[in-house]
Amino acid sequence: MRYFIKLAYNGTHYHGWQCQPNAASVQETLNKAFSVLLNTPVNLMGAGRTDTGVHAKEMYAHFDFENLFDISSLVHKLNSYLPKDIVIYEIIPVHNEAHSRFDATKRTYEYHINTFKDVFSQEQSWYFHQKLDIDLMNEAAQLLLNHIDFQCFSKVNTDVNTFDCTVFKAYWTRVTGEDGADKQKNGTLIFTISANRFLRNMVRAIVGTLVNIGLHKITLADFTAIIESKNRDKAGFSVPAHGLYLTKIEYDYITQ
Repeated sequence: MRYFIKLAYNGTHYHGWQCQPNAASVQETLNKAFSVLLNTPVNLMGAGRTDTGVHAKEMYAHFDFENLFDISSLVHKLNSYLPKDIVIYEIIPVHNEAHSRFDATKRTYEYHINTFKDVFSQEQSWYFHQKLDIDLMNEAAQLLLNHIDFQCFSKVNTDVNTFDCTVFKAYWTRVTGEDGADKQKNGTLIFTISANRFLRNMVRAIVGTLVNIGLHKITLADFTAIIESKNRDKAGFSVPAHGLYLTKIEYDYITQ
């Protein structure tokens, strides 16, 4: 029997999702917890890979297990066993051919920028105090929907067969405190992007390039030329990982 798990994690203390030698990963931590509580080796397959320091508000993975077990009891036991920065929300029975990675139809990420120094969110958002032209950044973000090949935003050494991605939406919003403080000085900027798939480092490179737009270092025409160049060297810097969140993964056969 195959099961999906819906989970979330704070990625601050992990070297990404995927198991790797001599480094703590979310996948390894979960494999150990499931193996101990089910009393058999369990290897989870994740819906994707997040890099070191990246967070996930919603992540899926799947595993196979033939014996019957009480799902609600296992969820409770897992959350008691796992460290405080990983939580299991649900375990969902699915058909045996279901695949958490290949069956995902849409993924959504957010990138958080604090425009003020907040000592309580240093590992959950990127502090950037320079004034950004959000309206212009939103104009540039809309241009992403006109393109498919995003090689310019991908890591150079990658083994993908294609750099094509379909971007469904991309936009910036500004969140302010309850006190209604000045938006330019006391706001949090959030970039949201949804696509059918993402390349390695793609979102962080897009955000870095959009920041250059917001600083008026490059124009909208430059932004289009960068995408069409397919050259990573022409795109902007990669913003820090700790401001990035995987926020939603969608499947045709899971009601959300």
